[in-house]
Amino acid sequence: MHSDYERNRFIKKYWIVAAVSIAVLTVFGIVLFGAGLKTLLIPLLLFLLAGVLFIPCYKEIDRTYQNVEEISEHMGALLENEENAVLSELKEGSVGILYSNFDKMVQMFREGKTREQKEKEFLKNLISDISHQLKTPLASLTVFVDLLMDEKLPPEEQKQILKEAESQLSRMEWLVLSMLKQARIEAGVIDFHEEEFPLLPVISQVQESVQYLLGNRSQELIITCKEQTKAFCDPEWLTEALINLVKNASDYSGSGEGKRIWIDASMTDIYTRISVRDEGIGIEEKDLHHIFTRFYRADHNVNPNSVGIGLSLTKSIIDGMNGSISVQSEIQKGTEFIIILPCSNLTKL
Repeated sequence: MHSDYERNRFIKKYWIVAAVSIAVLTVFGIVLFGAGLKTLLIPLLLFLLAGVLFIPCYKEIDRTYQNVEEISEHMGALLENEENAVLSELKEGSVGILYSNFDKMVQMFREGKTREQKEKEFLKNLISDISHQLKTPLASLTVFVDLLMDEKLPPEEQKQILKEAESQLSRMEWLVLSMLKQARIEAGVIDFHEEEFPLLPVISQVQESVQYLLGNRSQELIITCKEQTKAFCDPEWLTEALINLVKNASDYSGSGEGKRIWIDASMTDIYTRISVRDEGIGIEEKDLHHIFTRFYRADHNVNPNSVGIGLSLTKSIIDGMNGSISVQSEIQKGTEFIIILPCSNLTKL
């Protein structure tokens, strides 16, 4: 976008100032030297001098306005969502500062646009995932309601149907709550209240939470954790992550006497290591790379009511606390999940 308004204004003001200056100097010369021929040459020489000075002054002003116009063109291209709206070269001085600040503004604009697009895509996928996962239990509940409408249905079958309906409702509740938790974590809404916290109370809470489940399956939870073992974490969220891992270990261990699950915790000067290990059926190597993917299930025969979100949520929790989680497994020998957490607030050092 080009405009000669400022240039024309400069030309007009320049020659007005030059004319006034020439007139003043001419009058001053006449007063001092009289109205002779040499005195009359003064305005002519001053006019020539003003004309000579005008050329470099105008070029400098024109160059400055060209830089401003170039920035204006880039701004126009940016407003039209052109991705190639970048500065062509580096500048010096005040114009260079203007270029630099504009470049920063462009980068912030693009980052914001990219982040907004990612958030929209994330929300779209989240709604799609929840909708897809709710279809099956909702369809089952519809069938159960239709069956219960049959007045001839024996009381025993009614109780069984109600029990199945309760199971589906629990599954839906777990799904929605877990999805919302993971969505809030990935969107950065949840602020983890991390502190250097002893792990033994956390693991004890995990044991209490899974006691009923393990007892029904005749499984044993073995804990190895010293009282002085600590980790820099949010204890409530870490408890939830470990509960998910123990439940997963329980699902893949099978029922029966002698089925054991281990939680081992130890620490060094730099990090804390937490291991959840079982002696279950294991996970095939081809599934290990997808085990933390939302809704991915390595074996559909294990706990058919599972929706495959527990491990994904666990990873989001651990990542949110600046930790890491990995898995090792061998078919028919068992699986081990390893969590690494800082044992102090190293991120602030």
